[in-house]
Amino acid sequence: MCSCSVNAESGRSKICLLIVDDDIKLRKLLAVTFNTGEFDVHEASNGEDAIRLAAELHPAVVLLDVMLAGSLNGLDVCRKIKSQRELENTAVILLTAQGQQHDRQQGLQAGADEYIVKPFSPLQLVASVHSVLARRLMN
Repeated sequence: MCSCSVNAESGRSKICLLIVDDDIKLRKLLAVTFNTGEFDVHEASNGEDAIRLAAELHPAVVLLDVMLAGSLNGLDVCRKIKSQRELENTAVILLTAQGQQHDRQQGLQAGADEYIVKPFSPLQLVASVHSVLARRLMN
């Protein structure tokens, strides 16, 4: 479990982050974006691995592509994560090319904390992660 691990250099806790996307280039870009010492970054390329890793790691945040290859899409994964008691406090940010209002509503109904439409700015995504985490601390 890595909900928070300790950074050996600074002694500060690192935030466990799970990136789930079947596009390896985007997954690696996001990993580099969040590999700043503040986050303990993990990756999954499909829904099944995402659910398994989430159960093992108990991440603080999951960045989740909606249109995953395989038997589970991002909405399915989001629902499964949010339905598990030990993961109910995990923040899920959906990343998707589907930007219509009904798509956003489906994402939020699945339990997503945030819905970000591709293409997005990496800086915007980092700000959204911090915002979601801050809201979690206030609750």
